[in-house]
Amino acid sequence: MIDFIIAIVMGGVIGWIASIVMRTDAQQGIFLNIIVGCIGSILGRLLFGGLLGGGHLRGDAFDWRTLVTAFVGAILLLAIVNLIRRGKVR
Repeated sequence: MIDFIIAIVMGGVIGWIASIVMRTDAQQGIFLNIIVGCIGSILGRLLFGGLLGGGHLRGDAFDWRTLVTAFVGAILLLAIVNLIRRGKVR
């Protein structure tokens, strides 16, 4: 149970930092930050997990490879959403 809570908190922090980098922070609330961070972690692990060897938020939430993989995945997810919504990445 504690792993799940840590994954939610870390997903929220990663989603929040990614939304600041992508300048979508004013449009998102805490729940969207959590969703972006968690889905970004999954997306990053699928795309870059083999390259970096990063784990997932529920197992190795404080490993630097997991954090980098989740952050890059969250930024990629926000870039795709911005591209679909506005027609531009930022």
